[in-house]
Amino acid sequence: MRESDKHQQIIEAAVRVFARNGYYNSRVSDIAREAGVASGTIYLYFKTKDDILVTLFREKMAAWVAHVRERIAVEPDPVAKVRRLVALHFDTLERDPALAEVVQVELRQGHKFFRGASAHEVSAYFELIGSVLEAGQAAGVFRGDVPVNVATKVLFGAMDQMATSWVLGKRKYRLTDAADAVATVFLRGVTVDGA
Repeated sequence: MRESDKHQQIIEAAVRVFARNGYYNSRVSDIAREAGVASGTIYLYFKTKDDILVTLFREKMAAWVAHVRERIAVEPDPVAKVRRLVALHFDTLERDPALAEVVQVELRQGHKFFRGASAHEVSAYFELIGSVLEAGQAAGVFRGDVPVNVATKVLFGAMDQMATSWVLGKRKYRLTDAADAVATVFLRGVTVDGA
């Protein structure tokens, strides 16, 4: 097995273990067992359990931002880009419930996480959302009196809250079914004509 494959195998195992047991109740040995490797092997790739969590988030988030950037690039206008972004956000979490559990619940347990280890990755997602909104303002589609940084946080906050409620509610409904409504509520606030 290539080194990069083993690294990825450990990351994927950590997602499942953290989702199932909770971050604080998970041990490195649990991750090793889930990954099918010796406990000592984990330490060849990661210093600590915290390092696994941070690396997991950084890698997943970087891949996520690249994926969204590529997928929304084909959309013809800023409104379609926003709708696609919301749909992709929800679809990704719905397709990987274990990752959704880790991202929406377990990562929030560390109060310094979003200010420290993950700040760059979260900023990259905000920058992507902001670039769509700026393009919409430049095109005259989105209102110029709404600050982009505020609108970015509002859109992210709406998606984040919906996803967190979905996870905490034990995923009793399809998150993707809410995508259009979330996008519509947001777009009515930022588009020039409110459509």
